[in-house]
Amino acid sequence: MTVICRLLVSCSSSSHGPLLLRRALSGRPQISGSLRESYRLLQLPEGEPVSAVRVKESYLRLAKLYHPDSGAPTADAVLFARVEEAYRSVLAHRSEAGKDTDKEDEDKPPGAAPQHRHYLSYEGVGSGTPSQRERQYRQFRVDRASERVLDYRQREHERAAAAEGALVERDLRQRSRKIQITQAVERLVEDLIQESMARGDFRNLSGAGKPLNKFEHNPYADPMTHNLNRILIDNGYQPPWVVTQRDIRQAAAHIRSTLLEGRAQLAEAMDPTERSRWGELCAGAEEELAKLNKMVDNYNLIVPTLQMQMVHFSLPREVKRAEMAARQRGLEQRRERERRKEERRRANATNTKSGNTKPGLMSWMQSWLR
Repeated sequence: MTVICRLLVSCSSSSHGPLLLRRALSGRPQISGSLRESYRLLQLPEGEPVSAVRVKESYLRLAKLYHPDSGAPTADAVLFARVEEAYRSVLAHRSEAGKDTDKEDEDKPPGAAPQHRHYLSYEGVGSGTPSQRERQYRQFRVDRASERVLDYRQREHERAAAAEGALVERDLRQRSRKIQITQAVERLVEDLIQESMARGDFRNLSGAGKPLNKFEHNPYADPMTHNLNRILIDNGYQPPWVVTQRDIRQAAAHIRSTLLEGRAQLAEAMDPTERSRWGELCAGAEEELAKLNKMVDNYNLIVPTLQMQMVHFSLPREVKRAEMAARQRGLEQRRERERRKEERRRANATNTKSGNTKPGLMSWMQSWLR
């Protein structure tokens, strides 16, 4: 009792009396019964400072033993719940103890903290209390990350610029190569022309000495382009879209003629047999139209203008066209037969009026043909 009174008197007389009194009274930590039970469940010492890593390791070790889903023979849901509650209580107690320690460090005068505390962590950055140094270290890490991001972006821009420069250099090499090839071809053509002129190949040309009338159809055309086109046409060259257009027209004409001939051979009112034949013919035409439509797609991709593009061919439209053409052909054939019959009737009537009762050779042949 006397010692306690002396301690109180000395604390009150000192400038840091409250702080020393609190330390003296907290020399041995006061722990409640529930918190003591939590330490006991986690198998941790009560009076000694325990790190967060050690608390977590003890909790994980006990969780592997008592967790209901662990499959261990010691699994117990109730005991695991108690262990988990004890783990949370110990963490809460440690966080409160840490706050008290930080508060005490802030209350200390500048020279009261141990000198080695300034160099325990944070890469030697900052000064002051651990909490202040932690905030300074976080800001330092943010600044360092920003600098690294800027450096990375700068390197990426430099790499992209280098790649673009390589592409430009390659394009220049390719362009210079094309120019060299073009110049070589022009020199070769010029040498061939000079050799032909030296041999006299151009002396006996047709139309020599007469004016040139090559561009009367289009006076605005470039002479070079006109000559190149004329040379290509004379040598049988055609653009790919022209060849494709010709193939499409030929294929369409073949399909239409096949449908027309097939329908013309059938009667106006088809019986089941003729209807089956007509269905087979339409099925074959449908396959041919599918191939033809693919050609139309390719043609539309290479044709120079949109106005020259084609639409797909439709089987119902082609069938209707073939039926109408077959019906029209049938009408024309019937009219032709009626016209011939009328001509023969008029010829017979004329022979009868002439009074020639004895048929001649021509009338006999006409009657025989009838």
